[in-house]
Amino acid sequence: MVGPGFPIATDARLAGDNRQTRFVLDLDKTVPFRAFLLSDPYRVVVDLPQVSFHLPTGAGTAGRGLVKAFRYGLVMPGGSRIVFDLTGPARIANSTVLDAANGQPPRLVIELEEADEATFARAVGADSRMQAKPADSGPAGVPAIAAQGGLPPALRPPSTTVAVAAPPAGGPADSRPVVVIDPGHGGIDYGTQGGEVPEKNLVLAFGQALRDRLERSGKYRVVMTRDDDTFIPLGDRVKIAQKQSAALFVSIHADALPRGEGNAQGATIYTLSDKASDVEAEKLAEAENRADQIGGVNLTEEPADVADILFDLARRETRTFSNRFARLLMNDMKTAVHMHKRPLKSAGFRVLKAPDVPSVLVELGYVSNKGDMGNLVSDTWRSRTADAMARAIDAFLAKRVATVGGDKPEKPAAPRAKP
Repeated sequence: MVGPGFPIATDARLAGDNRQTRFVLDLDKTVPFRAFLLSDPYRVVVDLPQVSFHLPTGAGTAGRGLVKAFRYGLVMPGGSRIVFDLTGPARIANSTVLDAANGQPPRLVIELEEADEATFARAVGADSRMQAKPADSGPAGVPAIAAQGGLPPALRPPSTTVAVAAPPAGGPADSRPVVVIDPGHGGIDYGTQGGEVPEKNLVLAFGQALRDRLERSGKYRVVMTRDDDTFIPLGDRVKIAQKQSAALFVSIHADALPRGEGNAQGATIYTLSDKASDVEAEKLAEAENRADQIGGVNLTEEPADVADILFDLARRETRTFSNRFARLLMNDMKTAVHMHKRPLKSAGFRVLKAPDVPSVLVELGYVSNKGDMGNLVSDTWRSRTADAMARAIDAFLAKRVATVGGDKPEKPAAPRAKP
């Protein structure tokens, strides 16, 4: 849907060659924006107020000149982003918004020129000293995304903001365990695509189904890292779980194999490990860990406490809890859904790195497999799988629920400071 007052982008195109490339975005009204460069890999990022992108199908998948490809979407309620993947170092020679004139609509124009490494590095350094955030927000709400039109209602991004549950103000403290559900990807990060429905929509629909199932029991306070089509950086997802003192963090994804690499099928459950359990797990973790680069997050602004967090990841107690839940989850899920031939794996997923929150990442299936994709868009399959996962969560948190208001519930201890 189109929010009231949101600017609408109707077309986008590239022109030029490997020395000079121009990007033009047609809009229905002028907008403020900010454009900046990022390195490793070479990228140009354009931040805008929230925009409803009604671009032609496939827009951005084919590059030209200095641009390999570009992607676009919501990065937070009120803010949209366009990210250009470059073929090499370049500089922003000109960037402007043109008013409507001579029968042409308002246009955002970005002109790029080939540059040497030193010029590019100086430009990135100047940009990194500025706070990288979207331009001034427009009205609140969530725009329709490109190619969204014919999706089933359950797979359309709802018009809500990111949900972070909180106890009622002024009432007694809510002592129920907190379960954080983390639908992967979102906004500008589409995830894998095995057809008309991108991964970000599939996993959001499932995450909402699991949330609803857990909330009906009344046993837990459920927090969603995202409840709409918003991009959430990986580190922020982890921080949500820590801020909420979560008893459990469940990240939801859907995998895919490139063409020519077989036809894997079934659900897989991952826990954190410094060393991947196999090559496929390692490749998947590398792909998922690139989400911040896909979204154009400036990774040079990593918090100073990262070193201490990484040190604390080795804490055996939290990993023991995570592995225990993964086994419970596998046993319940295999009674309801088809599991991968190796259903339990491990790798270095950034989103699992909360040092004091038991965490798993569930790949519901392979969007590259016709059978799995059919399941992922099925309301019946979604409900059955959410029920199985809820049973595992019940079993894992049974002691915590039983001891609310009594003995201290079972939970990993807070990590000790680095010596």
